[in-house]
Amino acid sequence: MSGEPAMTPPVLACSGIDKHFGALKVLNAVDFAVASGEAVGIVGPNGAGKTTLFGVLAGAIPPSGGSVRYGGVDLTGTGAAARCRSGIARTHQVPRPFLGMSVFENTMTAAQFGAGLSGRAAADCAAEALERTALLHHANRPAAALGLLDRKRLELARALATCPRVILLDEIGGGLTEAELGLLIALIGKLKGDGLTIVWIEHILHALLKVIDRLVCMSAGTVIAEGHPDAVMADPEVRRAYLGGAVA
Repeated sequence: MSGEPAMTPPVLACSGIDKHFGALKVLNAVDFAVASGEAVGIVGPNGAGKTTLFGVLAGAIPPSGGSVRYGGVDLTGTGAAARCRSGIARTHQVPRPFLGMSVFENTMTAAQFGAGLSGRAAADCAAEALERTALLHHANRPAAALGLLDRKRLELARALATCPRVILLDEIGGGLTEAELGLLIALIGKLKGDGLTIVWIEHILHALLKVIDRLVCMSAGTVIAEGHPDAVMADPEVRRAYLGGAVA
């Protein structure tokens, strides 16, 4: 019997993911994994396949090939609703709250339909998500009245109200001022400190570097480098992928 400890499977992983839309191949044999409690950043030029990969991981887009596993269980054939109930939450680049509802009602809806909660349990979960995102004082405010930073906080609150183990953040920093971005970075860092597993796509590199443990760079539908952020950004292939353009 081996004296080595048993390997713990990653909390979320995909293997050999292909995705094509007709003749257009967007993802090509992508392997990706994130450990429980880890924060991983994903960068790459526009069209690299980052958001499509998120769609595959979240169950919104079926892969053309390959598999997705969560907690060691194959979820490749399941849709977004089932994955959300399992503990995989996702935010989107452009927040789209239910504008006719209050901030609390938006979060309550996520708790009910995303986490399958009802009654007091759903209300308590919604309130906790708003407190964690510094929105509790806006609970009764119409979502339509929120500014961009608070809409992004509400997007996070709705994801948290589904009781996730893993959260996929898709360019959540876009459009914010530096001061607003600093507040959002602090919030995401606190969520990481609470033990939440985070996978974050972002073009604002300095924001990622304040939170992440590991960086993945994609180009032309495949992973070209991953590891410590400094090493990845110094990689010649990564530099070529950006064609000398700004990555921050």
